[in-house]
Amino acid sequence: MTYEEYNAFCESLPATSHVVQWGGSHVWKVGGKVFAIGGWDDGAHPHITFKVSDIAWELLREAPGCRPAPYLASRGMKWIQSYDSPGLSDAELKNYLTDSHKLVSLGLTKKKQKELGLNQEPS
Repeated sequence: MTYEEYNAFCESLPATSHVVQWGGSHVWKVGGKVFAIGGWDDGAHPHITFKVSDIAWELLREAPGCRPAPYLASRGMKWIQSYDSPGLSDAELKNYLTDSHKLVSLGLTKKKQKELGLNQEPS
């Protein structure tokens, strides 16, 4: 996945915002909270960082091309970085980015979730 594809996908998720910060990284937020970071690399393979569930953490932290996210994981947070080949396929990465968006949005207040139209029961 290129950074252009990463940005287009993150933009397609509900109630997202984008900012370039931290040395030129593409940071995506939902409700003001970070769910994905693209950047911090010098190589040919994009470095894409995202929040994961406990199960995904166990699966990905030692997977080829993935690692605990620098800075975030060292502070006890369960964030993974896809950084090298073979890494994750585009489809897998999209699934994990979608999951990260959901995990972060569920951490927002109920009021904020309702305001953004997230995680609402169908009427």
